[in-house]
Amino acid sequence: MRRFLPKSLLGQVLLAVAAALLIAQAISAVLLLRAQEQRREAVAMNALAIQMAEDPDERMARRIARRGQERAGTGAGLRGERRAGPRGEGTPGGLLRPRLAEQGPIRSGDVRSPGREAELRELLERQGIPIAELVVVERDPMADRRVQRFLQRRGGAALRQRWLRGKILVGGIRRAGSDQWLIARAPIPAVEPRALGSIIAQTLILYLVLVGLLWALLRRLTRPLAALTRRTAEFAETRGIEGQIEPSGPSDTRQLIAAHNRMEARIAGLMDEKDVMLGAIGHDLKTPLAALRVRIESVTDDAQRGKMAASIADLDRTLDDILSLARVGRPTDAAERTDLSALAGAVVEEYEDRGKPVTLADGARVTATIRPTWLRRALRNLVSNAVRYAGSARVSVLQDGPVAVLRVEDDGPGIPDDQLADMLEPFRRGDASRNRGTGGSGLGLTLARAIAQQHGGQLLIQNRRAADGTPQGLLAELHIPLD
Repeated sequence: MRRFLPKSLLGQVLLAVAAALLIAQAISAVLLLRAQEQRREAVAMNALAIQMAEDPDERMARRIARRGQERAGTGAGLRGERRAGPRGEGTPGGLLRPRLAEQGPIRSGDVRSPGREAELRELLERQGIPIAELVVVERDPMADRRVQRFLQRRGGAALRQRWLRGKILVGGIRRAGSDQWLIARAPIPAVEPRALGSIIAQTLILYLVLVGLLWALLRRLTRPLAALTRRTAEFAETRGIEGQIEPSGPSDTRQLIAAHNRMEARIAGLMDEKDVMLGAIGHDLKTPLAALRVRIESVTDDAQRGKMAASIADLDRTLDDILSLARVGRPTDAAERTDLSALAGAVVEEYEDRGKPVTLADGARVTATIRPTWLRRALRNLVSNAVRYAGSARVSVLQDGPVAVLRVEDDGPGIPDDQLADMLEPFRRGDASRNRGTGGSGLGLTLARAIAQQHGGQLLIQNRRAADGTPQGLLAELHIPLD
């Protein structure tokens, strides 16, 4: 799942805010819908209470009186008023008139609602109504024939929608001292689509406003940070102070960029001082070595003269390694697209021309953007170590996904496992001597590692072992990113 998450600060903050807003809106929608449901429930319960509060005897007396008036011809105006709606069925507000019955409202399949019964009982008892029995059930409007007849006779679309889209409450009350039930019905309307639409619209507006403003604010913060990241990578590559970015964004970010610019200037100054110092050391040491090389020619003892020449050459090569290691961080040659197989082949040919048993394995053509002079130097160091300690070397060029691998293998004694990491440090060797013929100065692997890191890669060394665990030599690999 992590692969689908944004990696940038801007994306992660926006995702967190969007998720938090979505959760908050979901909670708000649930609470709002629940409040609406409670309000619809309360309206239905009050409608039942109003209908049941009417005295059945008084209601019957009014009906008898009304019929008498109609027979006497005095109810013409009332008849005209009743013709405006279905006869005897409706009440103002679109409710069914309660009716008297010999039995309660419970039918097969109905389930009583104890909570609603307790609430309705409390409402009626507040009005001083004596209750012998009270029943409340919830029913589907399509399963109630009285509701169906009522809607067929009234016929209004709004009224039909109000009754049919939700549920109905059917309540029955038998008062103390009476054998008849008064049965009333009230609708519980369904959730209005407009309510859900308003919640969705509100959520969209909040997303557009809040996420939009937050995006603008974060862009103002992250744009300078992105520029600072690019500048840091560029400075790590070139060590030059050209192209420093101007402080921008909030005050904290401006202070960070200004401090980074000062740090760059300080590092660049130290690097310049180091180069000047190394140049002076190189000049001051190589000049006396050249003079000594001339003077030893006057030594008559050939053996002594050879030893002295070898010592001078050893010092000269050690000094060259030290200066090269110091210059790795500030290369002067530009990176270029290079065929690594061809580069490895050229290094192998150098050793073959000197009669050294170094071979190049066949492999695919691999190209990368590198500094050829430096990478050739690193590969030479690995091959030289293999030839020096094992007597031979095998070189191969491989591609492992986005990484090019320059591999050097030998069949020598290897390195003790507990000393592998130490061998990459300056002046550390498996052989305690400093003789160039047996081990040199101990800078070869250090320089190779520095060159690999200069290219954004790494140097790996490990012992080769057979299936039974016996040592089979050393494996050294230069890993260079292809892009």
